[in-house]
Amino acid sequence: MDALSMMLAGSRAEGAFLLRSLLDPPWSLRIEDHAPVTVLVLVRGTAVVVSDTGQTENLEAGDVALLRGPDPYTVADQPGTPVHVLIDEAQNCAAVDGSPLEDMSVLGVRTWGNSTSGETVMLTGTYRLDSYVSRQILDSLTPVAVVRGSIETAPMTTLLEQQIASDGPGQEVLLDRLLDLVLISAVRTWFAENPDRSPRWIKAYEDRVIGHALRLIHNRPEHPWTVASLAQEAGSSRAAFARRFTNLMGIGPVGYLTEWRMSVAADLLADPARTVSSIAREVGYSSPFALTTAFTRHHGVSPKIYRQTCCAPLLTARG
Repeated sequence: MDALSMMLAGSRAEGAFLLRSLLDPPWSLRIEDHAPVTVLVLVRGTAVVVSDTGQTENLEAGDVALLRGPDPYTVADQPGTPVHVLIDEAQNCAAVDGSPLEDMSVLGVRTWGNSTSGETVMLTGTYRLDSYVSRQILDSLTPVAVVRGSIETAPMTTLLEQQIASDGPGQEVLLDRLLDLVLISAVRTWFAENPDRSPRWIKAYEDRVIGHALRLIHNRPEHPWTVASLAQEAGSSRAAFARRFTNLMGIGPVGYLTEWRMSVAADLLADPARTVSSIAREVGYSSPFALTTAFTRHHGVSPKIYRQTCCAPLLTARG
């Protein structure tokens, strides 16, 4: 598995919120759902996205925007259009003053807006679940990462457009997977167009020696790896390997191994069926006590507290 696939494997949509919007100007939507990541596809027309981080991006038909949460944002026909719709964490929509919306209505399956035709057509897919591992990818993006109309993303966005307003057996799962495809293709394209933003490990994966070692760490975190064993597997001397790894990754092999294990453990804690003991075995620790000590040192809280706080939204969504 390549670097990007490994990191994005945790960002699988599960019951994602999907909506097709048909809009005639003027319109302006204020989104305060604090979702981990939102995928916005502009099918027709133009729009502007303004993140609370200060970034503003103009969108045209065919563009895909990845909005990195939990920052709120506004999407509108023009930057100066006053907000008239507020969308909260439960995806409830209301007028700015809290009153029911009079000019926006349901127009079909997963479809709403103020026009049956819509000068602007927009698809929105909101991920309800987060992944500690995948967050390492998403945090490398700008708050609003835009992929202009691309032959890489077009096939996926076309399929999503065709299916979003349909209903039938297995439709939600189908839409989840289509949303995943749009996300992955957009992230891959964005990093190809913005190589200076790529995390170090993406570039390191291309290195013959260090890339092999990273695959071993990522695929087998439970193995009792040492600098010597990783160097041997990678076909390098211990000293040369450690120096090369640190130069490429900005951290030593043991430090990175620990970071990866703690990231995987954080994601596994979101599964209520997994005990701390089983997670300890899966990430290379001999006992739950050893994992708890390392986890607390790295994350600042014990696995138990992390599960109760950081994983609570994930557990609720999965339930």
